[in-house]
Amino acid sequence: MLPFRPAGGRVRGRARVLTAAFLVALLGTLLPALPADTAQAAARTVAGGRLDWGIKSSFQSYVTGPIAHGSWNLTGGAATVGDSRFRFHSATGGYDPDSGALTAGFSGGVHFTGHRKPDGSYELDLTISRPQVAVADGRGTLFADMTSKEKGTGRVTTAARVPLATLDLGGLDTRGGGTPIALTNVLAKLTAQGARAFAGYYTQGTQLDPVSLSADVRAGAEAGPTATPAGDGDDKDTDAPRGTFTNAAVDWGVRRTFREYVTGGIAKGSWHLSDGAQDGGALFRFPRGKGTYDSEKGTLGADFAGTLRFTGKNLDLTLTAVSVEVKDGRGTLSADVTSGGTRSAHTPLATFDAERLTPEKGLITLTEVPAKLTAEGAKAFGGMYSAGTGMDPVSLAVAVDKKAALPALPDLGSDPKAAAGDGKRANQAPAAAAPAAASSPVSARTVTLLVAAGVLLVAVAAFLVLRARRRTASTAPPQD
Repeated sequence: MLPFRPAGGRVRGRARVLTAAFLVALLGTLLPALPADTAQAAARTVAGGRLDWGIKSSFQSYVTGPIAHGSWNLTGGAATVGDSRFRFHSATGGYDPDSGALTAGFSGGVHFTGHRKPDGSYELDLTISRPQVAVADGRGTLFADMTSKEKGTGRVTTAARVPLATLDLGGLDTRGGGTPIALTNVLAKLTAQGARAFAGYYTQGTQLDPVSLSADVRAGAEAGPTATPAGDGDDKDTDAPRGTFTNAAVDWGVRRTFREYVTGGIAKGSWHLSDGAQDGGALFRFPRGKGTYDSEKGTLGADFAGTLRFTGKNLDLTLTAVSVEVKDGRGTLSADVTSGGTRSAHTPLATFDAERLTPEKGLITLTEVPAKLTAEGAKAFGGMYSAGTGMDPVSLAVAVDKKAALPALPDLGSDPKAAAGDGKRANQAPAAAAPAAASSPVSARTVTLLVAAGVLLVAVAAFLVLRARRRTASTAPPQD
């Protein structure tokens, strides 16, 4: 005879199965509701920020001094800030708040020249551009693209991502996930590779200027500032040789030394932008340009929005109604100028070469074209500079196709409270601003859900144990 099992056992077995299924379903409901904090924390990108670095102040003095009789100029939107430091912009890269690993690459460059030869070339010719800072395991390295002419031989070497300097983080903890990430006055020393790329002017271990940076971090692939889309222009032919346009921008920094004079110890002033003008760090953007062009004739005319006003001791200069006219391979940047209460309309300020106006991919562009001050411009600046003085380069972008986007402005990111130049050592400066809520390892909601799930599981387990004991007691054989 087959063994007999009471029907109640099958019922209890099914109850246990149903209870287990209920618990699995409950956990399946709760677990997806828990924030994936760790995964989100690891998926962060660097988008926007600045790096301030003088490279080596004594080298700057040597280049511009009575021995080298040289100079330096900025490229790619780099600027100057404070006491002889260069500002590189538009940080991109990645950040892991759990380990503190950071990679931030910046745009812009500096070109040094000195010891001019009779043929017009230079014995000293060094370009440092696109610096990148990498931090991992408590160590930091500054990389850069470099082109240099070897001292003595004149051999030119170009190398990308040269490990130029080691960074002394002084035990600084870069973990946490806040934004912006800020490092202030980090000590830097020249590496062996950097010494070679520096054309033999300095040896390995030479102390370089301290490095300060800030970088905005965003969760996942969150986008930063984007290029400006074009408006309604002539878009029947993306690269039509002539037509009208309604979206253009001209970028001009006026003159670097003039900006430094305005904010320096003599004028003790500032500048103010209005009517749509934008500050790009080393340049000012006048947007919303409208006009016409004919690439076959080489002509272009555009009027732009924006007002720029400089004020300071014995200084009050306003530029507005900026316009650009190109004819016969030559461009002229003009503006309405108000100085000392006197207004002069459509004053030619600077001229530049503009031989090529052919649209490409819906854009006509002139990038960092050297500019010279006009005689009228010299009067507008109160005789501070003579006619023919080199001014900041001019960049022009014209969208002749409404689908084309204008180049984005340099992105300096958030302005950290621990600004560069505050005299703090790296190990005294905060690694990041106050942590964002999304970067917390475990949120309050997560804790609440975990506690609730735990209490429920304990209660169900206790119920099953008690039920099992009662069943055992009821089925035990009677005692004599």
